[in-house]
Amino acid sequence: MSVIAIAIVARNRVLGDGERQPFEFAEDWARYKKVTLGHPMIMGRATHDAIGRWLPGRTTIVVTRTPESVELPDDPRVTAHVVGSVEEALELARSLDDTVYVAGGGQIYHAAWDQLDELDLTEVHADAEGSVLFPAIDPQVWKEDRREPRGAFDFVGYRRR
Repeated sequence: MSVIAIAIVARNRVLGDGERQPFEFAEDWARYKKVTLGHPMIMGRATHDAIGRWLPGRTTIVVTRTPESVELPDDPRVTAHVVGSVEEALELARSLDDTVYVAGGGQIYHAAWDQLDELDLTEVHADAEGSVLFPAIDPQVWKEDRREPRGAFDFVGYRRR
């Protein structure tokens, strides 16, 4: 069983401003789709709203304080659930698959942090403005185990020590 945080992160740990991410790279989106396809993804309501649609080919679990306010999709290609806590989301996701992705935003990463086994990051070589931050990666806890340079960013993997 692996619980993996997946994110695009600025050099100063910024994820976004609460509505959008500061960076968009086609190669990052293609890789995101490739690695998450077929697996459950946990995300907060704001992240789901920022994406703007339900993503086909994977189970999306949206965490919100008001689950009744989220309209589930009416599309047979999409599987979705809405739950009231990260704990409930993790329990549901683990019952569905051995690989679970935590896809943000900041509050969700922080709430799931102690449950994560891996980090799958797109580390951008630039700072960004925004108030939503990715948790600090403590090298005493996390070991980098792969880095794929791509110019303006790197695909980087970490494993919990």
